[in-house]
Amino acid sequence: MTMEAEGSQTSSGNVGNVAGALSALSGASTSIKNAWESSGAKDVLANAQSNLPQGTQDTLTMAKQKIFNRQNLRSPTVFFGIGEEQAFYVEKVPSLLTERIKHNMSFFYLNYALVTTLLFCLTLLISPSAIIGIGLLGFAWLAVIRATSEGQMQVKGITITQKQATIAMGGVSILALIWLLSHIFWMTLGTSGFLCGVHALFRDASMHKDEEDRVTMQGDLSLDDEASFLNSSGPSLA
Repeated sequence: MTMEAEGSQTSSGNVGNVAGALSALSGASTSIKNAWESSGAKDVLANAQSNLPQGTQDTLTMAKQKIFNRQNLRSPTVFFGIGEEQAFYVEKVPSLLTERIKHNMSFFYLNYALVTTLLFCLTLLISPSAIIGIGLLGFAWLAVIRATSEGQMQVKGITITQKQATIAMGGVSILALIWLLSHIFWMTLGTSGFLCGVHALFRDASMHKDEEDRVTMQGDLSLDDEASFLNSSGPSLA
């Protein structure tokens, strides 16, 4: 009975730690979002983007729409080849293998990015030190926001504006996140690289190559009797 009680207490303690870590992570993200919006950094980025040449803006917009197009995210059925006769097999011809890898990398790139993101989140959840560090970073942001709620604050007689405090806190946050998440980043990158590499190596998605050349037709097709290409008659052979 004693061992069962200790096990129950340990399980409850772990659940409580995870819940507290998630709460701290949520508070950190909210605090950083509020600081970002109040600092005016969003307006600065918008102004910088508006000052770019129109051609550059159009190129960036088209690239963003193409890369992050929702239609390029393949369904699990296509990703795993469910229902296909031979979705995974070893290709022994080097030229065909190279072509397969190139096609899979371009055809499933959003799926690979999603796998990497999910692995990063899962790895973050099993790293209490990183979650605690992010939570502390969120509390630090909250302290800066409160201290500069009137537009500035005094530190040993030196006046620091809210914008200056936000920029300094942003730099500290970047360094802190690099220190906190470096091992998680490399672990995630290695794991996702291996899994996605195996998928790209063995997944035969050649039957889906035609989807890349698919052209969406728009407009109405008129089949009136007055259409010239229907009414035209060939030369008489009589």
